Amino acid sequence: MLQERTESAWIDAFEQVLRRCALQPDDTVAILCESQSRPVLPELARLAAARLGARSFTLVLPSLFESKRPVARSTGASTAIQNIAPVIAALAASTLVLDCTVEGLMHAPELPAILQGAHGRQPRIVYVSNEHPEALVRLLPDAATEARVKEHVKRLRAARTMRVSSAAGTDLTITLQGAHGQAVVGGNWGSTTRPGTLTHWPGGLVLAFPAAASVNGRLVLAEGDVNLTFKRYIERPITLTIESDYVTAIEGAGVDAELMRSYIAAWGDKEAYAVSHVGYGLNPAARWDSMALYDKRDFNGTELRAFAGNFLYSTGANEVAGRYTQGHFDLPMRHCTIALDDVVVVDRGEVLA
Repeated sequence: MLQERTESAWIDAFEQVLRRCALQPDDTVAILCESQSRPVLPELARLAAARLGARSFTLVLPSLFESKRPVARSTGASTAIQNIAPVIAALAASTLVLDCTVEGLMHAPELPAILQGAHGRQPRIVYVSNEHPEALVRLLPDAATEARVKEHVKRLRAARTMRVSSAAGTDLTITLQGAHGQAVVGGNWGSTTRPGTLTHWPGGLVLAFPAAASVNGRLVLAEGDVNLTFKRYIERPITLTIESDYVTAIEGAGVDAELMRSYIAAWGDKEAYAVSHVGYGLNPAARWDSMALYDKRDFNGTELRAFAGNFLYSTGANEVAGRYTQGHFDLPMRHCTIALDDVVVVDRGEVLA
């Protein structure tokens, strides 16, 4: 197991991210964490902010534990804030929030109020993914990835339809603009300079949250694809039938399919079967094989959401479609072909220029 002592190279990495976020001397940095946060991450954040002459404070909130509920993982929705008004006010009044909670604020209900800001200013938020710092150092944001993501965000926003296929049998159609509404599209490259926005580090992917009744077809998880909720490579194929956003059948033999059927049913919630978001990875530094080299507790899996050429299909909460649930799967898939309005942008897992 890797040790989590404070290393100068790790402070350097945090400093580099803060510089890319245009942090200035005397800016106010809120470091948000919870009792179950990885202790080294807020410490590195504090030391890096001090190097740049910024003022920082740390909020440590109790982690919450629910009884009689399935284990929640990979939700992107920290429950630590609990709508505590003084906490929201402190975060909203900061220049930069370094989010070191376990799950992050990406889908947290308090996020809009925080990003709205206070006193005429809006904060920007960097979710530091709950990874071992070694992974964060390998996946520092850079100008080339930022430019690539911005270009694909433009392509995705302009498209009416996304079509995903694979030799394994995937044949999926996602309506991005249609009678039921328009998908909300965004991209992430690991840093942000714009007030009122959130990013996560590591970054390097584009996503669309489709409107309701926009996704139909067949999704085949092949050997080597990934179930990040379980932090597990798929060993035997699983076929998902998707009708008007909802998984209506999970077919396959073996433990991979059994685990998926068991966990998704445990929520007792129809919305756990619905699409959350779709997208694809654009970070050439991120590696598909990295999960094999970390213990589960050392690894959150953002790298596998971002590795170049993967198609990312996720189930669960989708605010655009008006659906909310804690049940969530992130499923990065290899060797898929992705076309936007019949123009191929990813060919069998390779991002096209």
